Amino acid sequence: PAFRRFQKEFLLGYLPALAADWLQGPLLFQLLQSRGFLRSQIAALYSCGFASNVVFGLISSVFVDRLGRKKSCLLSSGLCSVSCLLQLSQDFLALAAGRVLAGLGTSLLFSAFESWYVHEHLERHDFPAEWISNTFSCVALWNGGLAVAAGLVAELVAEGLVLGPVAPFLVAVPFLVLSGIFAGKIWDENYGKNRPCGKACGEGLRGLMSNPRALLLGLVQALVESILFIFAFLWTPVLEPHGIPLGIAFSGFTAASTTGSALFRRGITGKLQLQPL
Repeated sequence: PAFRRFQKEFLLGYLPALAADWLQGPLLFQLLQSRGFLRSQIAALYSCGFASNVVFGLISSVFVDRLGRKKSCLLSSGLCSVSCLLQLSQDFLALAAGRVLAGLGTSLLFSAFESWYVHEHLERHDFPAEWISNTFSCVALWNGGLAVAAGLVAELVAEGLVLGPVAPFLVAVPFLVLSGIFAGKIWDENYGKNRPCGKACGEGLRGLMSNPRALLLGLVQALVESILFIFAFLWTPVLEPHGIPLGIAFSGFTAASTTGSALFRRGITGKLQLQPL
């Protein structure tokens, strides 16, 4: 019962932030296009978000450990909220700043929350390490459902309620506020090791160089992610001229991805006992 209660407290703080992140995906290209920007300018705005995520990702773990993981979660919600509100602007530089903040907030979203949970699970509550996978399985299941729902909600508020492509970004803000309030009031603070950034990056690089399989896995993952980033930019201009509802298309993509993940998990844990290479 104590574990289930702790798990519920984590999910109630984390899942609203994930929902807000998904809400910002379906209509971003359409929003920037409605502002009158050329495709090359939209590509530059996308690149601002991707670049800030990559650059900050190099130091995010050290930053989170020093600032505090709970504070980092709150900072993630704050940065993403400001980013969403900046989408109301017509100014290119304001929108670029919004994409940079979104990249920073997303980097924290996918590092600070899980780091906070693992520390609390093992150090404060002393639960068995084997139970961590149960929580992250719940996160994966809910995350897939939230992604599908985000596309439907984006379509509803933008087209059904005729509020335009900026509406999903505004809908995301209350979810981010809810995540920040819940984490701020319920969660305890914890910290990691206070390591110099250069030393941490050097250790990571040496670890990759000394383990060819880890290096190969990283390269494959980087290629897969780059394909997804290209796809994230291209799918809207490809589908929109054909009158396909973008929010519903987004839900279809995420539903297919969630189904593939579920089939993979079933394949390696079920009767088939498939083994990844």
